[in-house]
Amino acid sequence: MSITNEAELIGMQKVSEAVAYTLKEMMNYAQVGMTTNDLDEYGAKILSDFGAKSAPYLTYGFPGWTCISVDKEFCHGIPTSERVLKEGDLINIDVSAELNGYWADNGGSFVIGKDINQHQKLVDASKAILEKAVNNIKGGVRIADIGFLMETEAKKRGYKVIKNLGGHGVGRSLHEEPDELMNYRNRFDTRRFRKNSVVAIETFISTDSTIAVELNDGWTMVGNKGGYMAQHEHTILITDGKPIILTQMNGILN
Repeated sequence: MSITNEAELIGMQKVSEAVAYTLKEMMNYAQVGMTTNDLDEYGAKILSDFGAKSAPYLTYGFPGWTCISVDKEFCHGIPTSERVLKEGDLINIDVSAELNGYWADNGGSFVIGKDINQHQKLVDASKAILEKAVNNIKGGVRIADIGFLMETEAKKRGYKVIKNLGGHGVGRSLHEEPDELMNYRNRFDTRRFRKNSVVAIETFISTDSTIAVELNDGWTMVGNKGGYMAQHEHTILITDGKPIILTQMNGILN
């Protein structure tokens, strides 16, 4: 979507605040011994208090209010009463929602409790790459150049990027043009970021895999070569200079 007036900006700010606050609170609430369903229900209550509706549920009929992926699950993990969080787990929470006709999306990976499995380095790499990417996006910049930056930064740190997951436009629906904002340089992609447009920029940084594959549940994705993945995501408004991070409140880059 393109922001053309004050009302649209306020609409995007409000829904972005709802998803950002929900993500932040869920990350703070998560603890060892809790189920992913407990965590999801907690997030659902916060979204509901804002008057916001779960985007994956509304758009795709996803069997949960938020996506919670644990350990070797890369994304789109279904919250369940069977999945109990353990010390040192790598967790990803992705919260997207609709409020008054506006949509926003954000997510973050983190380690629960002590980092006994040495996942923090991967998490920190993903955060640093998102921050660098966001800081380099403005109107007129080639989309493929940001993908190149993300892949280069991942390689520098000894990691790979997932080639079949990407960021996307957002605003009047969950996924809009420009779609497929990839974490690598697609030399055939001549598109440029447009000033005043809203996009969800996300990292998909992995230890071993380059492709995400779907499990039999029809939702959860894991790596084609196993390993782990970290994802961090902000909804941003593109300007002539530094973008406005609409989901800043989630604190994922702190």
